[in-house]
Amino acid sequence: MQTIPSYRSCLTDEQWYLIAELVPAFDGFGRPPVHQRRLIVDAIVYVVCADCPWRMLPHDFAPWPTVYGYFRRWRQQGVWQTIHEVLVLTLRLHASKKSNPTAGILDSQSVKIADQAGERGFDAGKKINGRKRHVLVDTLGLILAVVVTPASVQDRDGARRLLRLLQHSFSRLRVIWADGGYAGQLVEWLWHRRHYCRIRSEIVRRGADQRGFSVLPKRWIVERTFGWLMKYRRLRYDYEQLTINSEAMIYIAMTRLMLRRLHP
Repeated sequence: MQTIPSYRSCLTDEQWYLIAELVPAFDGFGRPPVHQRRLIVDAIVYVVCADCPWRMLPHDFAPWPTVYGYFRRWRQQGVWQTIHEVLVLTLRLHASKKSNPTAGILDSQSVKIADQAGERGFDAGKKINGRKRHVLVDTLGLILAVVVTPASVQDRDGARRLLRLLQHSFSRLRVIWADGGYAGQLVEWLWHRRHYCRIRSEIVRRGADQRGFSVLPKRWIVERTFGWLMKYRRLRYDYEQLTINSEAMIYIAMTRLMLRRLHP
C-alpha cells in the first residue's frame, strides 16, 4: 500500500471519495498500474497549486512521466470536464439551487504566456501578449464552460465558440449577462439562432457619469471567479503548449475549489 503524501494541496479522504468513482480505474487490459489513482490525482493537483514543472515533482509522488501521462490520457477522455460538471451540479444542489442553471455571466481574461511554443496573440486593449480565457459562470460563480484562445481573438468570437459547447448541455439556460465588449455582433448572432437557441444576452454597462471603480451588477460574479483562479499559481501565466491543456488546468483548479467547499 502506497503512502499518500501530506501536502496542503492533497485531497482529504472525504474529498477523494466524492470523485473516486469518476476517475477511470484499471480496465483489465495492458500492464497493471503500479501507482494508486489518488496518488496520481494528488500529484496533478500539486502541479496546479504550486506551479511546479512536471520534471520537478517531489519524489514521494509517482514519476513525472507517469503523472503527465495520466493527465494527458484523462484530458483526452474528458475526465477532468466530467468531474467538474458533476461537482457543479452537486454544489448547486447543496446551495439549494436547481441543478440546471437558467442564467450565466460571460467574460474573458487575458494572461501572459511563458516563453514556449504554442498559440499566442496580442490583446491590444489590455496590452498583453498571450492567451485569453473565455469563461461562462453561473450565479454562484462556478464555471459552466471555458475556452482558451490566443489573446488576439475578439471577445465576441470567443463567446461564439463557447456558446456552441452549450448546445447539448444546460438546456434551461435563458439569459447571459456580459459587458459592452460583447454588444453588437454577438447579440445579433444569438437573435438569428433564437429558433433553436433560446438564449438572450443582456449587456451590463457602466453608468454615463461613473468615475473610478464601481461594482457592476452581475459582472462582479465572474470577476470574482477570475480572482479564484489567480490563487492557483499555475494559472497566473499560461505555461501550456496546447490550449486544451490550459482548459484542463482550469477545470482541475475549479475541481479542487469545489471539493474544498463541499468538504473544507
